[in-house]
Amino acid sequence: MLTLMAGAGLVSLVGCGSASDGSAATPTSSAAATTSCSEIPTETAGPYPGDGSNGPNILSQSGIVRSDIRASFGSASGVATGVPLTINLTVLDTANGCGALAGAAVYLWHCDINGGYSMYSQGVTNENYLRGVQETDSAGAVNFKSIFPAAYSGRWPHIHFEVYPSLAKATASQNKIATSQLALPGAACETVYATDGYSTSVRNLAQTLLDTDNVFRDGYASQLATVTGNVSSGFVAKLAVPV
Repeated sequence: MLTLMAGAGLVSLVGCGSASDGSAATPTSSAAATTSCSEIPTETAGPYPGDGSNGPNILSQSGIVRSDIRASFGSASGVATGVPLTINLTVLDTANGCGALAGAAVYLWHCDINGGYSMYSQGVTNENYLRGVQETDSAGAVNFKSIFPAAYSGRWPHIHFEVYPSLAKATASQNKIATSQLALPGAACETVYATDGYSTSVRNLAQTLLDTDNVFRDGYASQLATVTGNVSSGFVAKLAVPV
């Protein structure tokens, strides 16, 4: 397991450590961070969590447990459009040698193609798309079917997530055991943002660097996802999440 994780860290940095990422990291530093079985860095949930800590609580609503998070549910009917992105997270137990943490729950959310957050941003306050909860399987894995998020002003492209000890506990923010963010590699962002609908993201990405982002500037080796795929068939982002 640890060997595979270290390999994944190498692939992530070798494939994404270009100047467009603002990355000064090396493959060696990523491998060391992964094999140490250190917890994923704690990051802010931001102003739009939807977990009850700052306004509405989507976690208490029926329908939030789902894999495909592109459409709103309940009385909302909006569907988030954009280049397809599957997000695969593997939750690991640092108290058990970074073995798989089965039966935990992950709440994941991110902005849409315009940089807006459902439930909060102007024009989408009545929507709840791009938010969902999944229970980890026997391998500690969760999978979300989504769209590639935009780059909005002041932030490097990212995805928020919280980890809960169980699905039953994933109903209020005070029960979470980890809060962090996934960084998307610059090469994939540039490819996606060259497509229709992401024109504003091109300018925002050009004005931002991973090394100076207000969340990732203190180190992001363990938060930089490995992304594979293409525009026509969609992309897959993978990240190990030790908690």
